[in-house]
Amino acid sequence: MSARTSLLGIGDLSPDDIARILGTAERFGAVMERDIKKVPTLRGRTVVNLFLEPSTRTSTSFELAAKRLSADVVSIRGSGTSMEKGETLKDTILTLEAYGPDVFVIRHPQVGACALAGRYTDAAVINAGDGAGEHPTQALLDLYTVQHEVGSPDGLHIAIVGDVLHSRVARSGLRAFRMMGARVTVVAPPTLVPRHLGEAFGVEVSSDIRDIADADVVYVLRMQLERMGEGGFVPSLEEYARMYQVNHARLRPGQRVMHAGPVNRGVEISGAVVDGSDALIEAQAANGLVVRMAVLYDVLAGAASEPGTGDMALEAA
Repeated sequence: MSARTSLLGIGDLSPDDIARILGTAERFGAVMERDIKKVPTLRGRTVVNLFLEPSTRTSTSFELAAKRLSADVVSIRGSGTSMEKGETLKDTILTLEAYGPDVFVIRHPQVGACALAGRYTDAAVINAGDGAGEHPTQALLDLYTVQHEVGSPDGLHIAIVGDVLHSRVARSGLRAFRMMGARVTVVAPPTLVPRHLGEAFGVEVSSDIRDIADADVVYVLRMQLERMGEGGFVPSLEEYARMYQVNHARLRPGQRVMHAGPVNRGVEISGAVVDGSDALIEAQAANGLVVRMAVLYDVLAGAASEPGTGDMALEAA
């Protein structure tokens, strides 16, 4: 039903779309260097942030991004809503739709929830993480970070290490890095890799941590115990850390390290690597703001106009 452009998965974008969004983020990055960081770009628009799963980085950056663009922002968390009383996602969206929002930013524990929400609203829907499905804006900010800190992804070797099976970050990131020309190697225990991943995504798959050795970027994934249940995917966290933890003994000098957070220090990554000069984790968090500003702009303005033209100007508010 959504009458505006939505972003449900990274596959909704072409390489040209990604380049356009990252270019817009660059312009917003310049705006953030000013004394007055607020612009009138989305004045009069309403953004509803509906986060039905815990979030710090994504929810904060989307809320701040909308406010920096002068939008009216309504932020709703799962706790305290009528969904705790049994209201369905459909009915929640229909209720909020009555207030005329322009964008829904949705995080939900179930795969496909954002696509479902889009059936019941004329607003754009941005997927801020749907269970183990996708997290497209994380992939975009990761591309932006690599582009700024390492160089063009085209031709780079990126190793993704950890719990790929339960990771929406990995699903969007694999697609995005491959779309932009990177070589990708997945390193994980066989129990944490989806079947036929290599063929489906055009990536290399390994169970040997030594295969991160020649990567330009090592992207570490969190062990998502909340999604594993009693599955017995690894013998123990201690055993996983012994075999797959990314630490300085397994990295060569100059390798850049990424992690979407939250970080489990001492499990998938050592504290020394998190705090080291080659880690890009803080840059990822910072870049989330301008990239999500660009995404909000893009779903409302579309590709037809460029920042700085017409009523989407970037002059200070």
